[in-house]
Formats: sequence, structure tokens, C-alpha cells
Amino acid sequence: MKHFLPLLFGVFLLHSCIPIRIAPSISDYKVTKGKRFKRGLPKKTVFVFEDPKQAGEFYDYINTKYQLDDYYVDVQVPFTVGGDNHYFSFYEVEIKDKTLNMFPALFNAVMNEALGSEEDEYISGEDILERENWFIAMEVFSDSEKDCLHKDSPSRKQVLAYLRDLKKEYLATHNYNEVLFKD
Repeated sequence: MKHFLPLLFGVFLLHSCIPIRIAPSISDYKVTKGKRFKRGLPKKTVFVFEDPKQAGEFYDYINTKYQLDDYYVDVQVPFTVGGDNHYFSFYEVEIKDKTLNMFPALFNAVMNEALGSEEDEYISGEDILERENWFIAMEVFSDSEKDCLHKDSPSRKQVLAYLRDLKKEYLATHNYNEVLFKD
């Protein structure tokens, strides 16, 4: 029993995958500071949701829905809430899940060390497994407010309701030309 547990632990260790980076899991949406969610986003408050569709799909949806003809599609998209004109900008953000595949990584490292080679791969397979996760981050502003999603903003409730409806419509629509006939 004394030798069995270390052997069992070693087998589990070699066949395991250790997560290096895990993308956040957002069930519906999240309102957070852009910089806190992903470096490179603005410091403003953003509305973030997971995008299960392919990259570029949200761009196509917004371009079709608002009939922008590929002009300022991802910045300053105008919409009206409560009689006031607002604008939103969106960012398609990719965050990868990274997992270290222990067995191929350790075996290849040991063999390369023993044989003095650095580029040979003795066991095929990725040492680091990656999986793409796409998110849409949206910031909203108006002529009178710089950050309409800020917790102290008077238009926050109405803007959030509009963004939730926009997200639901985007996820439910497969042919974006259908959106033109709904309005």
C-alpha cells in the first residue's frame, strides 16, 4: 500500500491536464469595467456577454440591423432610448482557455534532456491545449453622458434593458436580414 499510492498519484499526474488560464463563464451578461475584464478595453463600464457564434458575426448583425453599410459599424452606432439619442461601441474579445497536457510535455522534456535535442517531439500531441472563447463588450455613451452604464448614470436602467433585448435578438437570429422586417 505504501508504494501503491505514489504510483497511483504519478499515473494520475501524468494523465492530467492542468489549467493555466480559464476564460470567465458568463451565464447571461455582466456589467463591469472594461480594463478589469480584458486588457485593451476602455476604462468605461461595459456590457459583456458570451458570443457562441463565429468571429465577425456580431459585426454583420449590427451592420445589417442598423443599415450602416460598413460605415462606423463598431463605433458610434446610434440608437434611441427614452427619447434620448445614445451611441454604443462594441469590441469582439477573444479569451483562450489554456491547459497544460502533462504527459506529452513531461515525456518530451525528459527525452530531449536525455538525448540532448531540443526540437524533437517523441510523443505527438499538443503540450498546451487552447480553446477559443469569444465575448462581446459594449460601451454606451450619449451627448450628455460619457458612460451610460456607470452605476450612477440616470439612463442606466433603460440602456441595460435595450442591450439585453439586443443581445437576445442577436443570439436568436440566424439570418440577419430578418431583423430588418421586425422593426
